[in-house]
Amino acid sequence: MYYKNHIAKKMNIQGISENDVVSLFTTPPDTSIGDYALPCFKFAQIFRTSPVIIANNLASTFECDELISKCTALNGYLNFTVNRVNLASSVLSEILEKKQNYGSSNVGENRTVVIDYSSINIAKPFHIGHLSTTVIGGALYRIFKFLGFNAVGVNHLGDYGTQFGKLIYAYKNYGNKEEVEKGRVKELMRLYVKYHDEAEKDASLDDKAREYFKLIENGDKECNELFNWFKELTLKDVKKVYEDLDVTFDSYAGESFYNDKMEPVIKELNEKGLLKESDGAKIVDLEEYNMPPCLILRSDGASLYATRDLAAAIYRKQHYDFYKCLYVVAYQQNLHFKQFFKVLDLMQKPWAKDLEHVAFGMVSLEDGTMSTRKGKVVFLEDVINKCVEKAYDIINEKNANLENKEQTAKEIGVGAVIFGALSSSRIKDLVFSYDKALNFDGETGPYCQYTYARCKSVLNKAGEYGEYSVTELNEDEYNLINELKKFPSIVMSAMEKYEPSMITRYTVDVASKYNKFYFEHKILNETDKVKNFRLALTEATSIVIKNALSLLGIKTPEKM
Repeated sequence: MYYKNHIAKKMNIQGISENDVVSLFTTPPDTSIGDYALPCFKFAQIFRTSPVIIANNLASTFECDELISKCTALNGYLNFTVNRVNLASSVLSEILEKKQNYGSSNVGENRTVVIDYSSINIAKPFHIGHLSTTVIGGALYRIFKFLGFNAVGVNHLGDYGTQFGKLIYAYKNYGNKEEVEKGRVKELMRLYVKYHDEAEKDASLDDKAREYFKLIENGDKECNELFNWFKELTLKDVKKVYEDLDVTFDSYAGESFYNDKMEPVIKELNEKGLLKESDGAKIVDLEEYNMPPCLILRSDGASLYATRDLAAAIYRKQHYDFYKCLYVVAYQQNLHFKQFFKVLDLMQKPWAKDLEHVAFGMVSLEDGTMSTRKGKVVFLEDVINKCVEKAYDIINEKNANLENKEQTAKEIGVGAVIFGALSSSRIKDLVFSYDKALNFDGETGPYCQYTYARCKSVLNKAGEYGEYSVTELNEDEYNLINELKKFPSIVMSAMEKYEPSMITRYTVDVASKYNKFYFEHKILNETDKVKNFRLALTEATSIVIKNALSLLGIKTPEKM
């Protein structure tokens, strides 16, 4: 934007604002044409002449300076070439000075963003289906912090509902403490599956499950002790996965936390005339907004997801006074979020507009889908472990004498899982492939990590290098520097669009441009002048790759 604004100001086209000129800029298909292109077709009506003539006239009057070295007209486009030496010097000096802070800003200063993500279910497996919400939310958390926001990560635990009555029944009838302590969530899942198998033969079990859940709600000592034990076992199991993925939370306030906070919400809905009765249930009618009614209370008086989400949103606003509250939840819940956001709007909460549903597609493995009730699940921990094992095998094959093979394999394997989940737009369904994720030559995490390790290898061989200066640039050097320049704006766009995949794609572009430069140009066997510049460029590349991958939660091993 700095260059675009500079050009627009210098041009001073009568009858057209600087902002309008800036909005028209495009990128030429080839940097040999220029770095910025201004199409003149929209000026034809104003000047009553052809775009070709307009472009030629503007080119003839434009005065180049220390920022813009060339201005040419071509087929109705005005093409501008930046002063590459000036650009390279400023970009490199900024990266090498700021290092791990390059790309960061204080744009979010004094503003809080609450991010609701992962939100695992107690006593149920942390499976491959939780991968997207966990890594998208984790990346957004780091991105917002990097940009100066006070980010609050919330794991809205699924710790409320009849399933806990089912589990208590199953434990009391089919389980024992020793087996549960030993197998933890996998044993709890076995009991849950056993319950559903038996309930298909005896429908009365569902009544008994509801009775047990009612005992939890009423504070029964034994049932609550079992419920809290199940919760403790689940969190112990998932803690390791969160540590592997470098995901943290500031709050584990789940559905049960809002048990005593729903009544005031129901009262307010009633007082504002929003609560209506329908077949014994309590609803908010949303027909006027082309939506089905939002269920608040079932006919038996039980609360629902919407009731608890309303209470949670109100609590979060009161507790955190957020600037934005994001819900990283699959697109299947689109209607739910539209409904409860609209209910808050009807309750005249001015901050309802600050709630955002960050939707994403489904994730599965190549061999199909899953069902918790049938026990057909793939644990996320198993997916990570398999990727780590495969990474270890690849290291043994390619570099058997590598130090710290186990740690490096873990960083590569975990990185492959995260990068694979964030490799495409979040709204797309994802089929996770072990082989694709661990490809060292494709658009993958290992490819970017390997490029970082290559940069560090070059720098280690060189040792300390002298002062550098930029006097001339070849096309590969300029293309790489021009890519490094984009990092701050890429981070900003990823934040604004809630799209971490912008950073994964960007990192691949940086790695690709560095590798082209690396293979086509000498670095160490050059004159000191050229060598020092290329080492500075290599160091800057390593800094940007590390900063980018760290925002995704991916480690950067220095040797691979």
